[in-house]
Amino acid sequence: MPPHPKTFYELEIDRAYSEAALSPKQYLLIRQSKAFMEKHHSENIELNDLAKAAFMSRFHYVRIFKQMYGITPRSYLRDMRISKAKALLREGRSITDTCFAVGYESLTTFSSVFRKCTGYSPKAFQKLHKSNRE
Repeated sequence: MPPHPKTFYELEIDRAYSEAALSPKQYLLIRQSKAFMEKHHSENIELNDLAKAAFMSRFHYVRIFKQMYGITPRSYLRDMRISKAKALLREGRSITDTCFAVGYESLTTFSSVFRKCTGYSPKAFQKLHKSNRE
């Protein structure tokens, strides 16, 4: 079912947020949260905790993060984890080790997300790059 078109007021709110200048403190807090995600990508990172550390509601945090980086925090973390997983699989690490090393707690979830992002299952990706190494 396609999403309903935004109302005039929803569009105005979106415009106001996109044009609003960030305070230096907000900018710094969002950058720090991004750095935290990069450093602790293999740990369980909760959106509420990131928002709380930035002194924002989770909804405002997501809006500001997206305004700064063009992507939501969840998507950023997912893409970073998949990028690191691809590197580990190219090195020959096992799929299970890779799954846990990049912060997934379920092999099924990891495989599903990996396939959605790369178009390959982790095993197929590993085989493809194993043949390229030889």
